[in-house]
Amino acid sequence: HGAYRRIRGCGQVTPPDIGTVLFTGAFGLVGTGILGIVIGTHLVRIVLSIILLETGANLLLMLSGFRSGAAAPVIVDGVIPASMVDPVPQALVLTAIVIGVAVQAFMMTMVLRLYSIYGTLDIRELRDCLERDLARSAGVGMPTSEDAPLGVPETVMRRGSS
Repeated sequence: HGAYRRIRGCGQVTPPDIGTVLFTGAFGLVGTGILGIVIGTHLVRIVLSIILLETGANLLLMLSGFRSGAAAPVIVDGVIPASMVDPVPQALVLTAIVIGVAVQAFMMTMVLRLYSIYGTLDIRELRDCLERDLARSAGVGMPTSEDAPLGVPETVMRRGSS
């Protein structure tokens, strides 16, 4: 029961505070999203990692206005609650969700377009294809490495690095 605390003098176990659980989940989403972006090599997984990062950021923003035991900022029958949550983060998160869905749709459209053109979603292969297309359209040769061993053709070096 590592997540639970014992109350002194009693045999009861109390659950962790809801704020702690929500903050832990939010930071977990942000960390997972960042990790997926950094180590991902497949574009769909990178897009999903961005979505996780965005969800974690939205949850953190919502938690900035959270108060345990507070009521929604709504006046009912002239009665004003003693403790209310802040409505501004809620409005910001609602706006962020709408914008996020539009950006996600755009990212997936670009991923599908890249797949239809190049036939792969691996970012290492896409980099090689894009470099080749850019060199061809600019009328120049493929970029080469000064660190390549002598006597080894560049095409063999490029195939070996993928």
